Amino acid sequence: MFLHQNIHKYNWTSPDGKNHNQIDHILIEKRWQWIILHVRSFREAHCDTDHYLKAAEVRERLAISKQAAQKFDGERFNLRKLNELEFRTQYQIEITNRGAALENLSDGDEINKAWVNIKENIKTSAKVSLGLHELKQHKPWFDEECLGFLDQKKQAKMQWVQDRSQNNVDKLKN
Repeated sequence: MFLHQNIHKYNWTSPDGKNHNQIDHILIEKRWQWIILHVRSFREAHCDTDHYLKAAEVRERLAISKQAAQKFDGERFNLRKLNELEFRTQYQIEITNRGAALENLSDGDEINKAWVNIKENIKTSAKVSLGLHELKQHKPWFDEECLGFLDQKKQAKMQWVQDRSQNNVDKLKN
């Protein structure tokens, strides 16, 4: 479907470096073919395989789920503390004390205003007694050691491309 030089169409090169084939394809249903904008192979991607990386550029429409569309205030409480007896009793005392303050509201108040008061009392009780849930900070997995190994592999591949001797093949495999 896309006009490219032959070198960008090939997906596999034989070990002797002479034969090239187009054996990997990207399949898509005919009704979705309009989303494919561009497809080509990348020879410079080092993936520890004799196949080249095949990439497709696609047009995508994202739908917003109903849950994501709802407003989220960003407060998550540490609910695991409720499994411990002392935090559970502290939370119950907080709710009881704040619930007693709600009894003083008159029946003539608007229902929405009453709901906002109940909701805020529950939130503040949870924040005081349970605290907020802290998200884990993930350490990056790709560090300087990985970068060093990647550089060694690139150098070994460049030596192998320039001279396809058995010694360079062994270096590349190691």
